[in-house]
Amino acid sequence: MIRTNIDLLPMIGVQGEVDPCMTPDGGEFNADNFRIGQDTVTMGGITYNFNIGDPCMGLRGEHLEPGVTSRNHSNPAANGAYNTYSCIGNTVKVVSGDAKGKTGFVTGKHGGPEHLMLYFDPETREQLTCDDKFLVKTWGFGLTLTDYPDILARNLDPELLHKMGIEEKDGKLIVPVTHKIPSCMMGSGKGYTPTVRGDYDIMTSDKELVKKVGLDTLRYGDIVLLENQDNTYGRAHCGGAVSIGVIIHGDTYRPGHGPGVTILLTSRKPLIEGKIDKRANIAHWLGVKDLS
Repeated sequence: MIRTNIDLLPMIGVQGEVDPCMTPDGGEFNADNFRIGQDTVTMGGITYNFNIGDPCMGLRGEHLEPGVTSRNHSNPAANGAYNTYSCIGNTVKVVSGDAKGKTGFVTGKHGGPEHLMLYFDPETREQLTCDDKFLVKTWGFGLTLTDYPDILARNLDPELLHKMGIEEKDGKLIVPVTHKIPSCMMGSGKGYTPTVRGDYDIMTSDKELVKKVGLDTLRYGDIVLLENQDNTYGRAHCGGAVSIGVIIHGDTYRPGHGPGVTILLTSRKPLIEGKIDKRANIAHWLGVKDLS
């Protein structure tokens, strides 16, 4: 088992609520999408029919977020804590409405709208309304890997780390992933700091490259390897660097954008290798969908 500082990590509750789906222009229709020739649903609200483990490419959705979209509306600092301290795999509990007491977990952190995406089982999603509130037990901020000081953990629940099938070999971590993404495909969000919240996008305008890399099979929740990408304290190209992330939102028709990746592990040195495994998805690792 990978040794960590798990005993030193505080567990703190933060609260948010459903962030409703709205058109980007605040009007009666999505003018931006009509201008580029597509009529699509945008992000936010409760998505009933797409969740982690499901396809995220080719949908009639604009940066479509799986499951439940949430944020803290009280003030920017509170939403900052909600997004920063929450980690992928953290437990979340419904604290209002008909689904009060039901639990799920965090699946993504979307930079820009500053959304936190949440998984709940289908029965619970049917009970939720856009007025409901959630309590996240944040745990994982400050996680370090004791024997790998040059590999940094980001946005990662410490228990999820041990469920991802990671192997240790010759001073490196061998991580199961579904895809390996060339550095040239990373777009919107590059250069943004910090990497302890939010995401950045895999550009999908080059359809031939998308097909070559196999991104047409990409799913919400897939664990992917980003080649020559350093996410230590910002997002940048760096030869030899490797980052591991999770797919947190869907594709887009906008140039420079595409499926979003929240970072889980990163190193400026070639200390992380990827092993292709179709099961490498948080839905499988967290036991909600068998992807064997």
